[in-house]
Amino acid sequence: MARIFNFSAGPSVLPEDVLKQAAAEIMDYKGSGMSVMEMSHRSKVYDDIIKNTEALFRSVLSVPSNYKVLFLQGGATQQFAMIPMNLLTKNGRADYVVSGSFSGKAYEEAELIGAASGKKISLAATTKPENFARIPEQKELILDPQADYVHICFNNTIFGTTWKYIPDTGNVPLVADMSSCILSEPVDVSRFALIYAGAQKNIAPAGLTIVIIRDDLLRDPLPGTPVMLNYAIQAKSDSMYNTPPCWPIYISMLVLEWIQGLGGLSAMQKRNQEKAAVLYDYLDSTDFYKTAVLPRDRSMMNVTFNTGNAELDAAFAKESAAAGMANLKGHKLVGGMRASIYNAMPKAGVEKLVAFMRDFAERNK
Repeated sequence: MARIFNFSAGPSVLPEDVLKQAAAEIMDYKGSGMSVMEMSHRSKVYDDIIKNTEALFRSVLSVPSNYKVLFLQGGATQQFAMIPMNLLTKNGRADYVVSGSFSGKAYEEAELIGAASGKKISLAATTKPENFARIPEQKELILDPQADYVHICFNNTIFGTTWKYIPDTGNVPLVADMSSCILSEPVDVSRFALIYAGAQKNIAPAGLTIVIIRDDLLRDPLPGTPVMLNYAIQAKSDSMYNTPPCWPIYISMLVLEWIQGLGGLSAMQKRNQEKAAVLYDYLDSTDFYKTAVLPRDRSMMNVTFNTGNAELDAAFAKESAAAGMANLKGHKLVGGMRASIYNAMPKAGVEKLVAFMRDFAERNK
């Protein structure tokens, strides 16, 4: 069977070149006589893989030297607890901006940690009353200058919005969930104190979480924090306190090499802007499909739209799948359709989607 165009929000499409290289090395990685999936994480050959992967992250993302790059497990969801456990240790206060589902879950988790430890978690802003159709503006953020950190989700996978600016938090550390936009464009890492991302959207298969954390945040966590959830211990152990997610780390290495080969994040941004423009330009030209997202806040990675008719939306999802385009059904919180057009989605996939959208609209007017 020929490969389809996979528009899944995650686990998502991977570059074909990466899949081919992984397949070629599946039985014997560089003469080791074994697969990466079965070798010891303490072996010299795997040590080279994890160290090279970290070096590539630092190079591709221009990570400053005073930051650690950690390879953890538990998904971005586990970070919802790790962040307050590790960072609510100075003034015991934190601000959360809720601009979508995952930032809302992070806020709720922080409230649990805060309630258990006597710390204060505040809602700095939310666009929930508008069903998260936009990102809050700087002037809307009610920020505590004594907070230990401010938390945002940079790209909202479910609703299709993204921050087009980095909020000014003064001297308060800024923490960002970048699960669905990391590696899609250049980012000034120094503007953030901590960046985290589940790998399964734009980096690698599920099972790996990347954490980029400034050295000064590697301090004693709240009392009772489990060892596995302690950033300082994970950093001291070079992400090897226990067996790391070896295979996803290896795939991350291949993906980062693929990005470098294409010209780095500036080239990746240009590719992604061109892909997104194909889809958004068509959406702006038609009345058949609708999108609730404020144009200024549109995501390059996740595009949401609908026909305004639930039966037509269901038919669209079914017929597009039959036409070789998978996972276009929207999330239940939004409905309609969602096209996740991450780094590995070729422009041809977006062009095929738009051609199908035109045909579907013509047949269902």
